[in-house]
Amino acid sequence: MSGSAEDERLRVQQLRALRRRWLRDQELSPREPVLPPRQLGTVAAFWERFLQPGELWRQQVHKAYQTGSFVMLRVLLPAWAITYFLKYHLQKTPHGVVATNPRIFPGDRILETGEIMPPLKEDPHGHH
Repeated sequence: MSGSAEDERLRVQQLRALRRRWLRDQELSPREPVLPPRQLGTVAAFWERFLQPGELWRQQVHKAYQTGSFVMLRVLLPAWAITYFLKYHLQKTPHGVVATNPRIFPGDRILETGEIMPPLKEDPHGHH
């Protein structure tokens, strides 16, 4: 009986050693993984070079964005709000509203010239 227990113990020891070696093999060295070099097309190669961090165009775009947001939030938006308030809340007649002249009927006197409106001519067709 002691022989089968020895065999069992040896088998368990070998399995542990195999598991340890398998786990050690799963760790990647600094040289792994070894990948083939990427073959980029012309467009992809252009964008790869163009989008490198720290490029001049990135700084220019950021500066344009900062300037645009400053102008929009600090100049245009307040100017629009002030114009809107003045136009629709403070003026007696809002911009774009035209006061109509009084209607003139035949026989009325025109105030600016003082002439009297002549009566309407009769319709020659007489179909009304």
